[in-house]
Amino acid sequence: MSLTVYNTQSRALEPFETIEPGVVRMYVCGVTPYSSSHVGHAMSAIIFDVIKRYLTYRGYRVRHVTNFTDIDDKIITRANREGINPTQLVETTIEQWHDEMDALNILRADVYPRATMEIDQIIEMIQGLIEDRHAYQVEGDVYYRVRSFDGYGKLSRRSLDDLLSGARIEIDERKDDPLDFALWKAAKPGEPWWESPWGRGRPGWHIECSAMCSHHLDGVVDIHGGGADLIFPHHENEIAQSEAYLGQEPFARYWVHNGLLQLSGEKMSKSIGNLVSIGELIERNRTGAFRVYVLQSHYRAPLTFTDEGLEAAQRGLERIQTAMDASHVATSAVALDPSLARAAMESFEAAMDNDFDTPGAMAAIFGLVRALNRSAGHEGSTEALSTARQTLGVMLETLGIDSSPELSRAGREAAPFIDLLMQVRESLRSAKQWQLADQIRDELSKQGITIADGPDGATWRAE
Repeated sequence: MSLTVYNTQSRALEPFETIEPGVVRMYVCGVTPYSSSHVGHAMSAIIFDVIKRYLTYRGYRVRHVTNFTDIDDKIITRANREGINPTQLVETTIEQWHDEMDALNILRADVYPRATMEIDQIIEMIQGLIEDRHAYQVEGDVYYRVRSFDGYGKLSRRSLDDLLSGARIEIDERKDDPLDFALWKAAKPGEPWWESPWGRGRPGWHIECSAMCSHHLDGVVDIHGGGADLIFPHHENEIAQSEAYLGQEPFARYWVHNGLLQLSGEKMSKSIGNLVSIGELIERNRTGAFRVYVLQSHYRAPLTFTDEGLEAAQRGLERIQTAMDASHVATSAVALDPSLARAAMESFEAAMDNDFDTPGAMAAIFGLVRALNRSAGHEGSTEALSTARQTLGVMLETLGIDSSPELSRAGREAAPFIDLLMQVRESLRSAKQWQLADQIRDELSKQGITIADGPDGATWRAE
């Protein structure tokens, strides 16, 4: 079965074909780093991480770019409120973001461009749009002329008349048309600014992503991703800018949008304040469970976050961990069918080939998990159990599910020191200094660290 992907623009499943054979150019809209990120951001990051992992599993080389919008009204407002430089706020928040993504087992992008580091490319694109009469300058601001682009509205399926009558549009008498949007904003007192042909100012929100795609992914992309809330106006405006500037379409072959995370039926929002931070997941040792929670729902569907759902996902993760534990022995173990692993992998691949159907993939995983947990330790199934665990391990790795017990933040910080103690203990055992080796084991046990000695060496886990 060949891979099919749902394209928001066509509203249909389409065979996946890349611009360059064997290479996927993937751009995913990133965060505005002005405050701590919440589990809605984590959900989107996990979804595109899984898409990237599966494409890699299928043999593609994925060129992945995710941006930071590091100049924005929200950044300026918060920095002024806290009496710090906007750059300081941004750097601190981005560092926190990377730490949290690492804790969520999110693979790093190849490039993390920032708006403030792409000013030359942004100015070049704006100048090109002005020259082609798709944009115009007025008193230091530059606006995109929406009606100059015949395809405007093709992503969101909105007509210009509907937009004009139904949308809340900021009134600006200087604009040629109320629908026109800012590409460059003239500097205001107390704001960061950059020199441009139109005077001191800063880029608008939408132009930065168009410039970054053009700069880092050779103009057009295979997959352009983000949350469903970005379809309009952000991604609609990106299409208008990019296709007008590049003189070709489509700007993106596949527009991929994830559903939004909700709390009690409401969209999670910083402005409303109904947030669960990623930091809370980390402190509760639930980052792995959250990934399982997200993947049990289709990426295009909205997902309601509840503590009950998260704890159910944790129990599922623990069943996976048990299945991957070669030392586990089932009560009244039954023989394992040797063909089960291959059948599970076929089901897994069929689901993922169908628009990254992770609920179907998780069903294949849990089917294999149930069989492993019933058959663990069966004397006549040693080879079948080994093959099944290897197969399960490949599926888990492809979805980014870590089957090792999750560590707290303190535990992750202590892990390198525990590893060092394990090496010292192994050296002591080799030298037959059993008493000192046992002392290390006993002291670690007092700290909640259990050591298991096996034929391939010792391992440890945190209780």
